[in-house]
Amino acid sequence: MDARFTPAHRGGEGPPLLLIHGFTGSWRVWELVLPALERRHDVLAPTLPGHAGGPPISGELTHDTVPDAIEQAMDAAGFETAHVVGNSVGGYIALRLAARGRARSVVALAPAGGWADASYTDMLREYLRIHEMAKAAAPHAEAVAATPQGRRQATEYIAANPEHIPPAVVADVIRATAGCDGAPAMVEAALRLPWDPDAEHITCPVRIVWGTQDRLLPWPSAAARYRRDWLPHADWVELDGVGHCPQIEVPLETAQLILGFTS
Repeated sequence: MDARFTPAHRGGEGPPLLLIHGFTGSWRVWELVLPALERRHDVLAPTLPGHAGGPPISGELTHDTVPDAIEQAMDAAGFETAHVVGNSVGGYIALRLAARGRARSVVALAPAGGWADASYTDMLREYLRIHEMAKAAAPHAEAVAATPQGRRQATEYIAANPEHIPPAVVADVIRATAGCDGAPAMVEAALRLPWDPDAEHITCPVRIVWGTQDRLLPWPSAAARYRRDWLPHADWVELDGVGHCPQIEVPLETAQLILGFTS
């Protein structure tokens, strides 16, 4: 495994802030927002189990496997509670942690699980194709990321406007996707297990941010249950023309949306 992928990143000073990346990602997806966040917070960004640099998955995956692992990382860091930010599956996990009483606030960037029909199953299976493509591209990640066309192809599902994403960030996206050894098991579990953030037990403030050009979890259909059933009274923010991972596409705006809420 590439030495750049480690179990976690920690830095900064201030109230605790937990960052949870999405499926096939790594903590490095937060690199562009870390400087701003670490000026105001003690930031912990763990890598999810089964992902590049993260702990291996042991045993059968359940609805609690990943939230339990993140709680263990919080405990090890001395975070009884924290402001929690998550993207995609990480946003869903952030809300699950809030339901467990571990969140002071949540900013969820396009959280998974809000779809109202079975269309998400095709998206989950597409992840397996992307994973295989990334494994083939990983040895050439820097060369792919060096060209505008390569950056666009590598980020087609996570960014609507990749022109300004640094090549090093794109190369890490490719390598992290390739290194997500737990992808097949996690897709199988995601198809088998129920999606429910236990919203009735979430008492902390919640902000949900969604890019209108999200290709992976399209707005507004992939947010249907959050808007209708689970968190209709959350603070909802639409990012016009932005894709699935605003932290790499519009990092300054994303950092401001986080810090404006945690404060």
